[in-house]
Amino acid sequence: MINDPNRYPSALILFFLLSIILLAALPACSGQSQDQLSMIPLDRMPAEVQSSPVLVQQAYQFAAANPDIMKQIPCYCGCGAMGHTSNYSCYVQSVDANGTITFDNHALGCSICVDITQDVMRLQREGKSIQEIRAYVDATYSKYGPSNMP
Repeated sequence: MINDPNRYPSALILFFLLSIILLAALPACSGQSQDQLSMIPLDRMPAEVQSSPVLVQQAYQFAAANPDIMKQIPCYCGCGAMGHTSNYSCYVQSVDANGTITFDNHALGCSICVDITQDVMRLQREGKSIQEIRAYVDATYSKYGPSNMP
């Protein structure tokens, strides 16, 4: 009698409907918005960036779209001697009054710049504050050279 499938048909239907609703609602409750970083589309990047490895492409896309974050993050590759004042400078040379970006090609060949940016991206996805991200970058990369930030 317990295994009689006709005994609780409405309960089974209700269970399956609730399961479907819950599964549909999970992405909205999972913190998905934290996983999505602000990125400039790849087709707006210079050809050199578009043909570079994916991690480099992502770093350029993220850096250009997030100047407020990246200008607070130092670089430790020695690029301060080139006039770079943050990790952002490794990617963006200037932005004119119309918002047109002139990219710097330095990070195309510098794994330290890209590694720092990839760490910033990961830590931002994890919900870390800019102070926590900066502390991590300082602790992890200061062994490579002096910071390019005062």
